[in-house]
Amino acid sequence: MAVNLKGRSFLTLMDFTPEEIRYMLDLAHDLKAKKRAGIKGELLKGKNIVLLFEKTSTRTRCAFEVGAMDEGAGVTFLDSKSSQMGKKESLEDTAKVLGRFFDGIEYRGYDQEVVENLAKFAGVPVWNGLTDVDHPTQILADMLTMEEHIAKPLNRCKVVFVGDIRNNMAYAWMYGCAKMGMHFVAYGPKELADQVDADVVARAREVAAETGAVIEVSSDIASIKGADVLYTDIWASMGEEDQIPERVRMLTPFRVTEEMLEATGNDDVIFLHCLPSFHDFETTMAKSQKELGYDIREVTDEVFRGRHSKVFDEAENRMHTIKAVMVATIA
Repeated sequence: MAVNLKGRSFLTLMDFTPEEIRYMLDLAHDLKAKKRAGIKGELLKGKNIVLLFEKTSTRTRCAFEVGAMDEGAGVTFLDSKSSQMGKKESLEDTAKVLGRFFDGIEYRGYDQEVVENLAKFAGVPVWNGLTDVDHPTQILADMLTMEEHIAKPLNRCKVVFVGDIRNNMAYAWMYGCAKMGMHFVAYGPKELADQVDADVVARAREVAAETGAVIEVSSDIASIKGADVLYTDIWASMGEEDQIPERVRMLTPFRVTEEMLEATGNDDVIFLHCLPSFHDFETTMAKSQKELGYDIREVTDEVFRGRHSKVFDEAENRMHTIKAVMVATIA
């Protein structure tokens, strides 16, 4: 059966079938090959998209802008200072106006309900660039990277997310692995494992029962055995400095190290990270916290720069997969 996603919003991978996700990944592979060959695209010629950013970003903004322009689309960027959404104008009114101007709307911010309401009222496809509970474009990029570096199909792969397993990346991975029949382990401290959103786990396991996926939450180091991917995220963001002492206490045993890679028993395991990463002390935040006696690195520099790390291939793939989402839904 042919896949047709035109006019669809991209809010969470849970809205798509495995076949539809497969279609977007295959399209991303094709678009990446075309870009590498220097072929100029026109699949989005005459289209215009708007990027709504309540949270800052490097990769998401650049991926949408470059991906859109690669295929001939125009791009408008609006941050919280240059949009009246939610301040002098309701979300509904903003969505209806932008839907008259643009062929697609990207949102990156906090509440999942915001991106869902944009899709409800805009009348054009809306794409989730990140919310507090999901990050579906990142998962597509991660899967594309896995297919480039792991010599077996996704449904035979094991992904272990290490560290703070209550965050949007851990939940997005649960959804992605459930849909694609993969083995997923959220590996973190027992006190955090008890705080993982039970509804997210239940939804993922319901899908997993149909696809053959396995969704686990564990604090046992043995659970990482056989991992094809070790994945982590930063322990604290800007504005969360008051939480750093407690997070360092809890999460230091879950820092990704060479020893952790070895504990997987897989010499070909790859390390992935959505970025940005604290892997050295060359950032203002990591340096200032070190001076206070806190090592906030979620991964060692040895691993981040080592042979197992594919983080920069992964970062580039944000552009190719986001381009695929745009082409699939508005071209």
